[in-house]
Amino acid sequence: MIEIFILSLIQGITEFLPISSSSHLILIADYLDFENQKLAIDVSLHIGSFFAVIVFFRKDFYNFFQNRVLFLKIIIGSIPVIIVGFLLVKFNIIEQLRNIKVIAWTTLIFGVLLYISDKFDLKKEIKKEFTYKSAIFIGFFQILSLIPGVSRSGITITGARFLNFRRVDSAKISFLLSIPTLAAVSIFGLKNLIISNNLDFSFLMLSSIFFSFIFSFITIKYFLKFIKTFSLGVFVIYRVLLGVTLLVIAYL
Repeated sequence: MIEIFILSLIQGITEFLPISSSSHLILIADYLDFENQKLAIDVSLHIGSFFAVIVFFRKDFYNFFQNRVLFLKIIIGSIPVIIVGFLLVKFNIIEQLRNIKVIAWTTLIFGVLLYISDKFDLKKEIKKEFTYKSAIFIGFFQILSLIPGVSRSGITITGARFLNFRRVDSAKISFLLSIPTLAAVSIFGLKNLIISNNLDFSFLMLSSIFFSFIFSFITIKYFLKFIKTFSLGVFVIYRVLLGVTLLVIAYL
């Protein structure tokens, strides 16, 4: 049970912070020899995060009629990563990228890119200037998040910052873009579980969904509060330190 709690904590925090959930789940599970880091638990963790972002932005969904254009932009912006992600999984390319050297380099390089993007002017707001063009631009950035270590949250925030969106608005765009992506991951994972006859909603799966939901919701709430006052510098420093450490481990 302690493994489920730790994996849920990692998923809930790293899914929405610009530090890469996939890399942390891979590293922690591998180096601590976790037994519960399997498909059923991975799907459950993503379902928990999916529910969290839906609940947090529930008011936006209640006002769907007024926000239908915004959600159409979010869906369009999510199409590239869903298509490319499907192809990478279908041809088993994604597994070849799940190693410490790739994670080390992407953690470091995209951490530096996040730092550069965070220096752009704070001008644009999601309500007024989040166009179809900007949604597609950020959507193509999101494709890079399929590589472990890049961070879906980090690369979408980076893309939004390059377009001069404010930090808070960049984070909101990132969170909203996570909805179709998390939904696709959850549905695809559930389909694979059904095909493999492993769809058994055990206590561990339900616990994973619950804890992942709690930690994800808390992370979204306080990350939005954090970036209203502070820059993304602390995440850049963390990524650089982690990237350098992993490079030392990988090449020595």
